Amino acid sequence: MINPDWRTNGAAEFALSGDLNRESVPKLWSSLKQQQWPGSEVEVSLQQLKKIDSAGMVMLIHLIEHAKKQNCHIMLSFVPDELRTLFQLSNVDELIAQHLKNNTGVNCG
Repeated sequence: MINPDWRTNGAAEFALSGDLNRESVPKLWSSLKQQQWPGSEVEVSLQQLKKIDSAGMVMLIHLIEHAKKQNCHIMLSFVPDELRTLFQLSNVDELIAQHLKNNTGVNCG
């Protein structure tokens, strides 16, 4: 397992890397829920994610809702194909569509 890493790439650009799963989500979420968003829209790149499961998907949805409460819109970029499939299987793809940047999907792993 590769521990997830959250980093700032610029004023309104962030990136997640590593494994986002049921083992890693609780620790990561405890720090992310403290995040103060710098503007009205930020981009979160998922290009360096290695693995993601349904717990990771739920955490991203919570992150979007957390930002929304601070009047910030999160755009997810480089969304892995596995995550797109999880969105569809969980029937949240229409809900999340406005948060997906139109990048080509990437494969985890």
